[in-house]
Amino acid sequence: MTRGASRRDSRGARGLEGRYFTSERVLEAERTTLFRSCWLYAGPARSLRRPGDITTLDHGAESALLIRGEDGVLRGFHNHCRHRGARLCDEDARSLESGRLRCPYHAWTYDLAGALIGAPNMTGVRGFDAAEWGLVPLDLGVWDGLVFLRFGDGAESLEELFAPLAGRFTAWRIPELEVARETTYDVRANWKLVFQNYSECYHCPALHPALNRLTPYRDSENDLEKGPILGGPMRLARAGGTMSADGRRVAPPLGDISGDDLDRVHYFTIFPSLFLSVHPDYVLLHGLTPLAPDRTLIRCQWLFHPDAIAAPGFDPAPAVDFWDLTNRQDWEICQRTQRGVASAAFSPGPYADLESVVAAFDRNYLAAMRRVDDPTADPPHSREADR
Repeated sequence: MTRGASRRDSRGARGLEGRYFTSERVLEAERTTLFRSCWLYAGPARSLRRPGDITTLDHGAESALLIRGEDGVLRGFHNHCRHRGARLCDEDARSLESGRLRCPYHAWTYDLAGALIGAPNMTGVRGFDAAEWGLVPLDLGVWDGLVFLRFGDGAESLEELFAPLAGRFTAWRIPELEVARETTYDVRANWKLVFQNYSECYHCPALHPALNRLTPYRDSENDLEKGPILGGPMRLARAGGTMSADGRRVAPPLGDISGDDLDRVHYFTIFPSLFLSVHPDYVLLHGLTPLAPDRTLIRCQWLFHPDAIAAPGFDPAPAVDFWDLTNRQDWEICQRTQRGVASAAFSPGPYADLESVVAAFDRNYLAAMRRVDDPTADPPHSREADR
């Protein structure tokens, strides 16, 4: 564990070259590897509780369907019909009250387990067997009530990915939490710039004065500085407080948390699609989807315990408004950085030791990109890669 700013070490690293944030070829290489072989955040499992509940998740040309089956099992499938490939569902979330998913093109119909149960005018077609033409499954797993999926093959199981956080948040009972508010942002910046910005508080005194009052930027620890999960806790300046517009808790403490955790916020990045922010009274999730080299879709979800949500007078606005302000400050600086790194004159500067987690993100990213088997892709390189 790295405790306090004085123990951090960026190892003399410099940032990534500008093309990593601007190149279509780099983004395509990321899509064919990182976003196919890595686990991607899809949403809280409790948002798909009833049989027939369904949602979609898009990443580039890939699209996934998540469906809760009649047997209560949550499954993931590629979102296209097995007949001619038409997209089956464009809506974000809804419920299939009929228990059937029907293609709008030729009416091929699937049950909630993905089996083909209706194919008009296919009876008697030579060699056709409906049992062979169910929806194409994809890997799906649940960690602490959060759903992750994978579009392609990957060597790492979900349990292996989350091994560094195993049991860390059991006391919060995150699987019991529900989304009280959700906001989507379309940010004109590369997804890696957003990750890097979240990974350090060097910028907090200048950019986030309100946040810095609640959690002074040097009152932090980095538990993890290696691998796909990075981050650690920050201490709240006010005992019994939280991250909200007035610094006061919006709801009672979650689950069975006690001791120091009542006065800390835990911040972790889950490469390459999630920011996990665990507060004493709520959990904030940022799900990231790259849309273009200079454009990222970010979905923010505020999770509270259902008892708090149902309580008279419950209002998540102080937490939502605080983070909406903070988010917009971050998005603006990321967009400014996007414009700057596009300059032909840009040369990556050295990281401060306060940016040690950013340097760790770069190392993990470059290691993943070195696995790219694509002769058309720009070869990953930076000064950090030479260390």
